[in-house]
Amino acid sequence: MAAETLFSWSLFQRTPIIGILRGASPDECRRVAEVCAVADFHTLEVTMNTPGATDIIADLVSSFPELNIGAGTVCNLDDFEDAVAAGARFIVTPVLDEDVIVAAVAQDLPVFPGAFTPTEIYRAWSLGATAVKLFPAGQLGPAYMRDVLSPLNEVRMLPTGGVSKKNIREWFAAGATGVGMGSSLLDAELIRQKDYAGLRRHLQSVKAEIADLLGQ
Repeated sequence: MAAETLFSWSLFQRTPIIGILRGASPDECRRVAEVCAVADFHTLEVTMNTPGATDIIADLVSSFPELNIGAGTVCNLDDFEDAVAAGARFIVTPVLDEDVIVAAVAQDLPVFPGAFTPTEIYRAWSLGATAVKLFPAGQLGPAYMRDVLSPLNEVRMLPTGGVSKKNIREWFAAGATGVGMGSSLLDAELIRQKDYAGLRRHLQSVKAEIADLLGQ
């Protein structure tokens, strides 16, 4: 089966937010995935610098076929190959590694490479990026992305780093295709306390900020 058939764009577009799991235990990742599935958050990234990342990815892919489970912090081809072997359905990088982009495109695997400057953003897009991860987005703000998209209006942008419940609406209003959110979405304290009911309420409150923009 082609990799592209495993990533559901319709589910992503219902809630165009990638939840980023970094440093969480296998059990915590599984519990978070359960909450996300119920809360209509269908896209989760496990960073490759999480202990046991490939085992976690493989477990989530197997246990939650209704979710888009991907690999983040993919910095080189070794990371990429490990992520693919684990069954990752999409790839996210923090940097512009051209080899990773080309490899993902060749396998029809959605890839969201990190970029910061207009030159990096355009290079990533021209190599076939599914969307470009503007990172670290919080250092620049929605106005910067809006300015970049003025001449590069065909580029799909996925700001990550600094996106929060407070400003998520501004990012979408500025033209974001989606956003990546780590601790501002998957609250570490709620997870530590095993307050998964609280986590679900938090997820729903984040989505409520953009519900009208999504036509919901």
